[in-house]
This record gives sequence, C-alpha cells and structure tokens, in this order.
Amino acid sequence: MTSRHFSVHPRPVRRRTWLAALGALALPALPGLSAAQPGDRAVRYVLPVSAGSGVDIIVRACAPAVGQALGHPVIVDNQPGAGGITGALTLIKSPPDGFTLGMVSNNHVILPSIYKSLPFDPVADITPITVLGTTPLVLVVNPRKLPATNAAALIRLLKASPGRYNYGSSGNGTILHLGAALFVEQSGVRVQHVPYKGTGPLITDLIGGQVDFAVIALPAIQAHLQNQSLVAIGVGSLQRTPALPELPTLAEQGLPDYEINGWFAVVGPARLAAAEVARIHAAWTTAMQTPEVREAMRKQGNVIDPTTPAAAAAFLQSERDKYARIVQGAGITAT
Repeated sequence: MTSRHFSVHPRPVRRRTWLAALGALALPALPGLSAAQPGDRAVRYVLPVSAGSGVDIIVRACAPAVGQALGHPVIVDNQPGAGGITGALTLIKSPPDGFTLGMVSNNHVILPSIYKSLPFDPVADITPITVLGTTPLVLVVNPRKLPATNAAALIRLLKASPGRYNYGSSGNGTILHLGAALFVEQSGVRVQHVPYKGTGPLITDLIGGQVDFAVIALPAIQAHLQNQSLVAIGVGSLQRTPALPELPTLAEQGLPDYEINGWFAVVGPARLAAAEVARIHAAWTTAMQTPEVREAMRKQGNVIDPTTPAAAAAFLQSERDKYARIVQGAGITAT
C-alpha cells in the first residue's frame, strides 16, 4: 500500500444514537405520516449485508418503532454479495412507491472505486432520505490465535512472524477491509487478507480460528466480547465509545493517524416522490426519538442524528469522492 493515512469518518453527520431490529411488525400509523392507508402490506428494507452484520443488528432493533411510525409491517431482506452490489441492484430496480427501501453504509459509495464497471450509479440511481448516524468499528482478535490485549502487543506478535497471520473482512473493498488495511499499513506488519461474503461468515470463522483478526462494527460483536470468544484491541474513532469506555482508541495506542467510523443511511429507489421522502424521513426521525430505540442505540455505542434528505445527498457524494482517493492511494481493486 502507498497511502499513509485513511481518514474515514463522516464530518457532515451530526451524531446521537442509532438503529438495531427490523422484524415483521404491524403497528398503528401515527397521524399524518402514512401516505398510503395503514394496512397489512409490508414495507421491505433491502440490506446489502448478511444477517449478523452491524447494519443488520442496528436496523432490526428499530423495527417496532419504525413500523409504528410508518403504519405498516416492516420486514428485512438481507441480500449480501459482491460487496453490496447484489442488494443495491434489488433496491434500484424496485418501483419507487415507498414500499421497498434500503439501508446502506460506507460500502455503497466505495463500490465505484473498487469495481471497474458497475451496473448502476450508487448516487444517481437512489433517492437519499437520511443519514441516520454512525457506529464504532473495533479491531478484534481471536485470543487463541493472537493472545494480545492491546495494539502494541498485537503488533509485536504480527512482526515476530511475518506472513504467518491473516485478517478477514466482509468483502474486498468494504469498509471493514479498509479498516483492517489501515491498521496493517500504519503498523507496518505483513499479513494476508481473507475476504468473506458478509460479516456473519467472517465472525464465524474469526471465532473458529480460520482468520486471526478483523475490524468489525461493535453491534455485531458485543456478545462475543462479553463471552471472551473475541478480544477487543482498540476502537477506530478518535474518541472512546461510551459502550466500551475502558477500550482505548487505536490513535491513543501509537497509531495517531488511525481514524475510521461506520455510517448508515436510509435510501429509496431513484425518482421516489418528494412526499414519500418526507413521509419516510418523518417516520425514521420519530422512531429514533422513542425511549426504547434510544436505549438500544446507547447500549450498542451507535450515535444517531438524522440528516435532512438534502444533507444526505450531499454527504453521499462527498463520501464517494473521499473513498475514491483512499482506494486509489491504497491500491485496492476487486479480485
């Protein structure tokens, strides 16, 4: 890699506390929010990530409140694959009627920089509704393979056996790949990259010992940190997360240029009517303010502060431009 510094944090997004469980729940509509009549037709949220990923866990935690605000059942449709292309295509090809929506993350705007040719434009072919917030990304290890509890100890172990160890990611060019590659570059270690088709399979093999370390969103690994099947080395943000207040940042541990966060945005297909955008935005804003969701997001370490649709559109474009520079400097391509 040739780049010295990845700066992967969303400046335009203010933060607060964020998302987690979308199951199929039918709840009464809030007055004035539902353009369609309340009923049994479900609103489908296409997630271009596997079950068990940070986005999946976050979204599923919000299902009751979102369903209540929308006045319709809410279901989650996980469609992982190709770094998010599979799910994105499903969303983009759906009718813009407000009943098929999506939740995307950093990966969505990284895609153009990884693949030479995409069957869609990740910004022009969607309707941004809101960037909901951020979630911590954490460097974790399998303690049976790498018995380290801090960055210095981990770097010593990796440098003592160049090429022996590996790290996993949720796919080539995903934000989890960039997060781990950033650590590898800044620590000067030599390890192998093993890409997976989603966070769920990655976590399974990380616990099983097929891969040695990874950078993963905190909501996806909290239970594994509690039962000590995984050990957290450091958090990627510049500030410690209240969900793990004793865990130092990687910047604190001798990697001052390390900074990376995950973000999540609600989007629809292109040409979604302005009235629908306003209705869906209002529903998510309402849902995020409920005590149950606020507490769930606090426990997961997520920071929620929904943007306006206009701010979301500007943010997605700026993130696309930023990742183009990062990926080019890192020399990462699809394999």
